Amino acid sequence: MRLLFDTNVVLDVMLDREPHVVASAEVLARVEAGDLTGCICATTVTTIHYLATRALGAERSLAAVRKLLSLFEIAPVNRAVLESALDLGFTDYEDAVLHEAARQVGSQGIVTRNARHFKKSALPVYTPEELTRALDL
Repeated sequence: MRLLFDTNVVLDVMLDREPHVVASAEVLARVEAGDLTGCICATTVTTIHYLATRALGAERSLAAVRKLLSLFEIAPVNRAVLESALDLGFTDYEDAVLHEAARQVGSQGIVTRNARHFKKSALPVYTPEELTRALDL
């Protein structure tokens, strides 16, 4: 199953953010194990680098980005993604861009802690907890 992971899920693990780290780490571990094909949006990589540098320092941030690039496929953000995101009617443009990037790479769903931000999604949307339950059935 190919899934696009929202920035918040990755940051939960990277920055050890309670109470979300356990559920997010569990689904990311499934990507690392090869049970899922994980994708992240190109904009997620730059956002994570910026926030991780502030929280962890430049050296640890670069190491984290290298790890992400080894684990995840990257969903590009190009003109087509940006333009189609404008017409989705999402409240948050960033979430619309993530959604369209996911569609462009053939993702079968989006994993996020903010499922309510994706009410207009054409793709299934899972919280880390929901995804874990679905995979364990």
